[in-house]
Amino acid sequence: MEDTFRHKGLRKKLVETVKKKGIRDKKILEAINKVPRHLFMDTGFINFAYKDQAFPIGEGQTISQPYTVACQTQLLDIQRHEKVLEIGTGSGYQAAILMELGARVYTIERHRNLFLKVQTLLPGLGYRPNFFYGDGFKGLPSFAPFDKILITAAATYVPEELLKQLKVGGRMVVPVGGMGYQEMTLIIRKGENDYERSNHGGFVFVPMVSGTSNGK
Repeated sequence: MEDTFRHKGLRKKLVETVKKKGIRDKKILEAINKVPRHLFMDTGFINFAYKDQAFPIGEGQTISQPYTVACQTQLLDIQRHEKVLEIGTGSGYQAAILMELGARVYTIERHRNLFLKVQTLLPGLGYRPNFFYGDGFKGLPSFAPFDKILITAAATYVPEELLKQLKVGGRMVVPVGGMGYQEMTLIIRKGENDYERSNHGGFVFVPMVSGTSNGK
């Protein structure tokens, strides 16, 4: 599938949309303008790829609304070469945005079908994160600590195991809450056992689930 002039024009309009909603980081806006979102979606949704909406990608999961992706990314305050843990690879779109900003991405997916699909898709587009199939609640302790941690699903609580994997001075962004509404939460690790939390608006995500799914 191609990335046509029409797609590029629609991306420019999408950038203006998320900019009007409060995204000011020029690097994030440039990343949204560059990453071909339509290639991360099923063909049935191609014509909606540049609307600021979430859409299904299978396995009961969604590709997040572009504004949501931009908001989470802006809160993370990504710097080049930082090591970032992403919980929930999904379509791979968020990982691509992070890599456009120069992050070294470690991404975990619990749905085997999505995990296998994205391993072909992202490298084919020039993005090569470190892929892992596993339980996001456990994180990747053998690769910790991480400069930043991003959770792309609704957590009823913040897993202690993930807090331990965040380096002192690091930032974690996670939507916290029950079904149907979550508060986007920024957690900054100030010390060994000192975490500063702040809320940044309401969102709706699919739930974070422990364990793995082999797609059978």
